[in-house]
Amino acid sequence: MTELKNVEQELSRFRTRLLAAAAFVLFAFGLLTARLVYLQVYRHAELSTQAENNRITVVPIVPNRGLIVDRNGVVLANNYSAYTLEITPSKVEDLDATIDQIAQVIDVQPRDRKRFKRLMEESKNFESLPIRTKLTDEEVARFTAQRFRFTGVDIRARLFRHYPMGETASHLIGYIGRINTAEKEKIDESEDEANYRGTEYIGKLGVEQSYEAELHGATGFEEVETSAGGRAVRRLKSNPATPGNTVVLSIDIKLQALVEEMFGERRGALVAIDPRNGDVLAFVSKPNFDPNLFVDGIDSENWKMLNESPDKPLLNRALRGAYPPGSTYKPFMALAALSTGKRTPQQAISDPGHFWFGNHKFRDDKEGGHGMVDMYKSIVQSCDTYYYILANDMGVDAIHDFMKPLGFGQLTGIDMHGELKGVLPSTEWKRAAYRKKEMQKWYAGETISLGIGQGYNTFTMLQLAQATAIVAAGGQRYKPHLVRAVENVETRAQRKLSGEALPPLALKPEHVAVIHQAYYGVTQEGTSARSFLSAPYKSGGKTGTAQVIAIKANEKYDASKVDERHRDHALYTAFAPLDNPQIALAVIVENAGFGAGAAAPIARRVFDYMLLGLYPSPEDIAATQQAQSTAPIGKQRPAADVPAPGAPAPGPSGATIIPAAASAPRAPAVTTVAASAPTASPLIQTSVRANVP
Repeated sequence: MTELKNVEQELSRFRTRLLAAAAFVLFAFGLLTARLVYLQVYRHAELSTQAENNRITVVPIVPNRGLIVDRNGVVLANNYSAYTLEITPSKVEDLDATIDQIAQVIDVQPRDRKRFKRLMEESKNFESLPIRTKLTDEEVARFTAQRFRFTGVDIRARLFRHYPMGETASHLIGYIGRINTAEKEKIDESEDEANYRGTEYIGKLGVEQSYEAELHGATGFEEVETSAGGRAVRRLKSNPATPGNTVVLSIDIKLQALVEEMFGERRGALVAIDPRNGDVLAFVSKPNFDPNLFVDGIDSENWKMLNESPDKPLLNRALRGAYPPGSTYKPFMALAALSTGKRTPQQAISDPGHFWFGNHKFRDDKEGGHGMVDMYKSIVQSCDTYYYILANDMGVDAIHDFMKPLGFGQLTGIDMHGELKGVLPSTEWKRAAYRKKEMQKWYAGETISLGIGQGYNTFTMLQLAQATAIVAAGGQRYKPHLVRAVENVETRAQRKLSGEALPPLALKPEHVAVIHQAYYGVTQEGTSARSFLSAPYKSGGKTGTAQVIAIKANEKYDASKVDERHRDHALYTAFAPLDNPQIALAVIVENAGFGAGAAAPIARRVFDYMLLGLYPSPEDIAATQQAQSTAPIGKQRPAADVPAPGAPAPGPSGATIIPAAASAPRAPAVTTVAASAPTASPLIQTSVRANVP
């Protein structure tokens, strides 16, 4: 039997379903339309920016680092381009396995792996770190063919810093290295954060560090259109980077190299300054190091060799080595005596070879003494007794007050980070330096040895050279500086930085003339006469021998029986020409004994080069080095009784001050140098060495 359908009812149901479906579709389209309106109208600006950012990537362009040149234009630091193989750790699942696979394609040494791991520890974000630097063209081609195997590994072209002079002037120039975590945080907090985007290297030492702002340059950028996969499609816009400026040093690199050759394997420092403007002409610290080792990140073997060497090649002795000045301090003491009215040039003493302070005897280096000694002879023959008495008469605070404006124990303000202050003692200084009450008191016996540049006195060669330059210039002062000018890389215009004059010292010309004449006498009939024999110019100088360790009472110092590193230091301060000084210097040769034998010949070579243009041949340098190494290493230094804290007031001194009218004639020339007496208090009978950071 055939079932009859209700057509009208079925049709009604169909219409209902159709309307429901249509309503749903319309509702869905309404939602889409509403969403589209919301996104396209209300959030158009925001989403448009996001889309553009997804399409366009801003890539920083790291600027070329500026050059460093000497005063004559010789390039001391430049850049070169090379390929680097770099890994982005965040994109690599198994680093060790990936590096092992890379090693099958190109050579990866154990030191490369160690450096890579160290860089990972130091880096705040592991974007891209080098596993190999300075790839050859063959290595680049070989890896490029296998590139598809290594996710997160790329070859990049990088600029590398290069120091063509190698070890020469390394402490002065410094070096660059990868930015570590602490430096990164400091940059992020500074106004230069944007300028350092993409930068991986920064100045770490020397001029590279001190003039980082000038050398770095301005970072550029380029806008690159990228695909959805992140690949660059085309460059849309570019703003090139501005290279760093050229830093022009006041240093003469030829003179610098000459001095370093003169030192040979010996340790020490030399600073030479132009008294007319404060230009530092040479800034030597020996031994030195090769800054090229640090550019890629120094390997552990070389770091261990440099860091653990007993010679401390990483110590900048010219800037941070604090030494007792020894007898080079005596001309400054004499000038202090004249300026304060404690002595006249003609006033003399009768030197028996010792000075009694209470019950304690301070000996001179010359048995039997120097006879009648006025101020001229006290400097020329380096009479210790004269300055024992003078120091006692002046007192520690008067000495301090005169020496401070000369720069002793003060920061010179040189344009290099890390300068050491040294110690210019005073009663106030001692109260601040010690915690124990009994050690804060200044004892009168401690003043005696200050007069001969011993005791608490410790200064840098930079300070000693600056003080010598001030006296040479008659009181005119300049802030010493290593950078003469900064040259704009685009305009080639130079901005002069040198010649900042300081308020001059009120030194009387007649007093300065007395000291200059005594300085000159040292080179003619005194302790450095042999080194300046037949010099066609007049110069002034003063030798010095500074103790490293104290000797016991009633013992004699014999350098041949002392460990090499415990022998006396050799010093020399000098300036030339005498009438119109153009160069002043201070030099120390550690543990070399007499200033006349080890330090003065270096000063002679410096003056010959600067004033006469003479550059010695390798044979001449070798001969000088040989003469230094075969010279007597020392002599017997007389013992001295050392006063205890709280020693009584001076009794009979054994040295009598003679009125000017009874002043004895000057003695014949001598060629010995006074060795400084031991320190004046048991509180300072410890080794006096260069301060090591």
